[in-house]
Amino acid sequence: MQVRYFSLLFLLIFSGQILAQNSFKSAIETLLQQEDYKNASVGMNVVDLNSDETVYSLNSEKLLVPASTMKMITSGTALEILGADYRFKTQIAYSGKIDKEGVLDGDLVLIGGADPALGSEYFQDHYFEFLKNWAKQVKASGIKKVKGNLILDGGIYDTERIPDSWVWGDIGNYYGAGPNAFTVFDNMYRITFSSPKKEGKLTKVIQTYPKIDGLQIDNEVLSADNNSDNAYVFGGPFDKHRIIRGTIPRNRKAFTIKASVPAPEEILAAAFLQNLLAEGVFVDGETRFGNNVSDKTTLIYTQESPTLAEIAEVLNYESVNLFAEHFLKQIAVEKNGLGNRNDAIDLVENYWEEQGLSMENIFMEDGSGLSHFNAVSPAFFTRFLTRMASNDAFVESLPVAGKGTFKRFDTEKLPGKTLQAKSGSMTRVRCYSGYLTTDKGHKLVFSFMFNHFGGSHSALIKEIEQLFILLKENY
Repeated sequence: MQVRYFSLLFLLIFSGQILAQNSFKSAIETLLQQEDYKNASVGMNVVDLNSDETVYSLNSEKLLVPASTMKMITSGTALEILGADYRFKTQIAYSGKIDKEGVLDGDLVLIGGADPALGSEYFQDHYFEFLKNWAKQVKASGIKKVKGNLILDGGIYDTERIPDSWVWGDIGNYYGAGPNAFTVFDNMYRITFSSPKKEGKLTKVIQTYPKIDGLQIDNEVLSADNNSDNAYVFGGPFDKHRIIRGTIPRNRKAFTIKASVPAPEEILAAAFLQNLLAEGVFVDGETRFGNNVSDKTTLIYTQESPTLAEIAEVLNYESVNLFAEHFLKQIAVEKNGLGNRNDAIDLVENYWEEQGLSMENIFMEDGSGLSHFNAVSPAFFTRFLTRMASNDAFVESLPVAGKGTFKRFDTEKLPGKTLQAKSGSMTRVRCYSGYLTTDKGHKLVFSFMFNHFGGSHSALIKEIEQLFILLKENY
């Protein structure tokens, strides 16, 4: 009798799972029959984390463009290799000697630590006071005057400013800011326009902030009868000539867009000198930039970043490309002594090969996913996420419904940490990978990847949200 009871219970549970899977499969088939998606490249994989059972699979080994879901691989690997408590360190030092009058017969040296959070708007405590504190630390060391130069040592990173596969339409805009030994203020500046009352008329640039010496802007931005920022900045990473095209809303006294800084080290140096002057510390010499010039120096102060876990949470919640590129290069810094992107990618691949994760179904070109040359399969994501499920700092760094890049998702139907995942989007690309806890207590690992679809992103977001809800309520 007892055997019959358990057999019946097993049959009911098994039948329920089959019905749930069929219902989910049917919903996807209906979705993919829609005009906007029938010719798209779509790959999906859903796996039960505890049983390792495949719940659903569609083109799961197909290589697809991941967009910002690539950030999971970068942030997860950095947390594994560097550790959740890792901190970037920027150092202030000097060469030579300080006399009794407080005159330094030598150079004041700033040693770049590639801290992505330095002056970042995402870290308010780190943002407002660091330069004032640096100046106070220099004064407290006994220095009142520097006879030599202010030297910025950026030897921690190589000379590459941005990955070579990023596209022209991205790199001049704020989200195309590249990593730097002296990243500061999110490597971003603001351009403020005024616009005429009539649409289709040329706008005027009225301010840029912070000030960039030598910046040349050719403004072709027109006024438009909408409320959208459709202005884009074009320019290379090694020059200060910028062309701005597109539209902004008409009849605005001040409308601001954001762009990537071509030389963040120059902005940091100028701001540091201003704060030194405010503290009564004078530098007679020039500002110079070099690599590995700080071998014989005396340390004044070390500025530490927030922890890697804290930065990773912002990275994944807000999908910050700059932070991801720093994470990638920093792996190479700690392993090889120099932040080189290609070496870092090799280190990422070697690490996961050693952990038993095949790297055949991934082509990695950058850390953020901004490169269109990246390619990953849904099955790789689910295998990676299965291995990362025990890394609390990583899992906690993933956005939940109603927060970050998931702010549009329904918090009543996907409450709390029911959904912890990363989204990725670029033109005609929309991807989601992460974890989903169902009403029956199953924890699922999933990856949904849509490439080359028609229609709007907002429509596809709603469709995918319904797939999450369907899985949650039925599996």
